Amino acid sequence: MKTNLTWGETLSITSMLFGLFFGAGNLIFPAFMGQEAGSNVWYALAGFLITGVGMPMLAVTALGITGSSGLLNLSQRIGRRFGLIFTCALYLTIGPFFASPRCVTVPFEIGAKALLPAGFNEQLALFLFSLAFMAAALWFSLRPGKILVWTGKILTPLFLVVLGVLLAAALTQPTSTITAFPPTPAYTTAPVLQGLLDGYNTMDTLAGLAFGIIVVDVIRKLGIKDSGAIAKNTIKAGVFSCLLMGIIYILVALAGAESRGYAPINGNGGAVLASISAYYFSDAGAALLALIVLFACLKTVIGLITSCSEAFVAMFPGKFTYEQLSIAFAIITFLIANVGLSAIIQFSIPVLMMLYPIAIMLTLTSLAGHICGLDRLVVRSIMTMVVFSSVFDFIKALPPTWLTAFGLNGFVTALTAVLPFFAQGFGWILPALLGLVIGIILKILRTKTNGSQ
Repeated sequence: MKTNLTWGETLSITSMLFGLFFGAGNLIFPAFMGQEAGSNVWYALAGFLITGVGMPMLAVTALGITGSSGLLNLSQRIGRRFGLIFTCALYLTIGPFFASPRCVTVPFEIGAKALLPAGFNEQLALFLFSLAFMAAALWFSLRPGKILVWTGKILTPLFLVVLGVLLAAALTQPTSTITAFPPTPAYTTAPVLQGLLDGYNTMDTLAGLAFGIIVVDVIRKLGIKDSGAIAKNTIKAGVFSCLLMGIIYILVALAGAESRGYAPINGNGGAVLASISAYYFSDAGAALLALIVLFACLKTVIGLITSCSEAFVAMFPGKFTYEQLSIAFAIITFLIANVGLSAIIQFSIPVLMMLYPIAIMLTLTSLAGHICGLDRLVVRSIMTMVVFSSVFDFIKALPPTWLTAFGLNGFVTALTAVLPFFAQGFGWILPALLGLVIGIILKILRTKTNGSQ
């Protein structure tokens, strides 16, 4: 029986998983962070790599080491209802509601829009672009058996080559040293913490939990059936793909920081990348950037449609077919994409601030449960407190006008004063520790009760 992938197969799966991970946010957020952080870019990168690389690596490892077939199987170890609700929420967030539409609008905003003739209606252009983009993504997604070929062997290598051209030009011909550029206020006092939050925006920890089902399926199709061997090969591909992501994050962030030598501080990472490509490649820069972002986002949307559809088929057997769900998710993505990038980002941030702590602690408790036998009662206690406190982070991240409209400003102010790290976006840390203590106490009491009977 086959127990190990060949190096060629491992590299193909690594390339596929990297391609699924690396989408719109993976380009625009490190570039923006680098420009904003300036001389503090290495400190910001330290935080960014924890949530943008370390946690996704652990998420894939958790799926592999626990022998889970997917996120639903992993999360239902906490509770059946929790598993179903959290899995649905996560897939819809990184799929048709937020991440997929963002992957459609980013290549339009920072690539295709710059190539439009003067006076062309931008809303119509977005409509036509998103229609063509989603038609292509759906065509690939309806052939899930070929995802290793499409993403791992074609789109990802093309993306890496084109991105490599841009980064090589930017990093080998710097106009000044990074130390000459002072950080903006957000990166002056706590650049590591700000980097941690920036890593949230990539959605990679959520994606790591979601894409596991694709990796496991591909490994099985390559002839490995033993659950232990599947776990080992899943972890290997996860580690390699996350290391590759980390290298590219560092290079993109450094290019963003160095762009301060020839470009003003921009409002978003897309504009930063546009400045870099325009400076080094003049008129051809817009076309080069359009290709980079198009390849990055197309492969990710293919993976998101595939993983979401397969997950919902597994969660609701007999209710829908894979093809029906793929078409439905593609239509929803198309409709939401036409709302525009700014609106998508504005609405996604509060949801991410709520889901990310849950995903992080699900990953960590799953690993702890497998490695050191963390009691299920303790795990449930931790997760209960994290789920409860994550609602606070959701409220804090709402647009200021919403907080005012719903009279929540006083509530946020009070929590900021009493809950450690809440102001920095990590108000869930103390509740998680409290849940650990409560769980241990409950375990001790249960042991004493059982022992006295």
